[in-house]
Amino acid sequence: MSAEEQQIPVNDPNPLAEVIDLVKERIHKVIVGQHDMVDQLLAALLADGHILIEGVPGVAKTLTAKMLSLLISTRFSRIQFTPDLMPSDVLGTSVQNMQAGNFQFRPGPIFSNIVLIDEINRAPAKTQAALFEVMEERQVTIDGTTHHMKAPFMVIATQNPIEHEGTYRLPEGQLDRFMMKIIVGYPSLEEEITILERHDSRQMAEMLQSVEAVITPEMLASARQIIRQTHIEPKLIAFIAKIIYETRNDRSLYLGASPRASIALMQIAKAFSVLRGRNFVIPEDILVAVNPVLRHRISLTPEREMEGATTDGVLKEIIARMEIPR
Repeated sequence: MSAEEQQIPVNDPNPLAEVIDLVKERIHKVIVGQHDMVDQLLAALLADGHILIEGVPGVAKTLTAKMLSLLISTRFSRIQFTPDLMPSDVLGTSVQNMQAGNFQFRPGPIFSNIVLIDEINRAPAKTQAALFEVMEERQVTIDGTTHHMKAPFMVIATQNPIEHEGTYRLPEGQLDRFMMKIIVGYPSLEEEITILERHDSRQMAEMLQSVEAVITPEMLASARQIIRQTHIEPKLIAFIAKIIYETRNDRSLYLGASPRASIALMQIAKAFSVLRGRNFVIPEDILVAVNPVLRHRISLTPEREMEGATTDGVLKEIIARMEIPR
């Protein structure tokens, strides 16, 4: 198939929706349940953003990220963060070439298209900070030389919310680089039974081996062009701005969302509209994006934390007292 044949018609989200449906179908042949996580991962992929996935061990965080990478014909790398990991282990380093008599840059595993970072909060602050430039500016500067990342570039990071020993909390500046934070819960009883049945019949390994890519970099570039051209009415832009503004003035929060959050909320709302086969945003697209886009960008006051409040709960309270445009 030529690059021209792989293009998705701009302003026509239906062919894209068909491709996305095929991707979802293949993911769910391996992943049982977790429909919200898959939708949010695909929305971030279309919106050209990074993802932070939080959940207890064993809920298919890493497996889902791997499945997504297998369905896109791009390079994939996985980095296991540990307390002794150094920035050069992630970014790369300059190595002396004895024959040429100079130093040559040897790229690290971050130089890929889809990068899975397992347990990002296990590495110390110095290594976490090494991701700042590459996640925001899609480039790495080593020894005064800038190395640009090839598109597409997406970081999918995972972390365990219940472990604190041997972990390093991500600072707010690092969290803000992630377009969305996905919370993954336990499967239902029926889903758990299906998981056991698949493993009992050994279908899982066979399914992973048979996965074939269905999205090319050219198709992804066309899809992102569709996202950029998706229509959003001025009243919905004002609604997004009002949500962000309210987070900065809510008594339950001591840190509100930044302008970067409002841009991310608009981009993800557009992505959700296209995933549903539309080329225009409706209020429901914004509402479904609020929690994953904002939950890691706001901070509760100590008093509300002691009361057991959550950022998702406060966001729900903010939306409840707002007038939703129609």
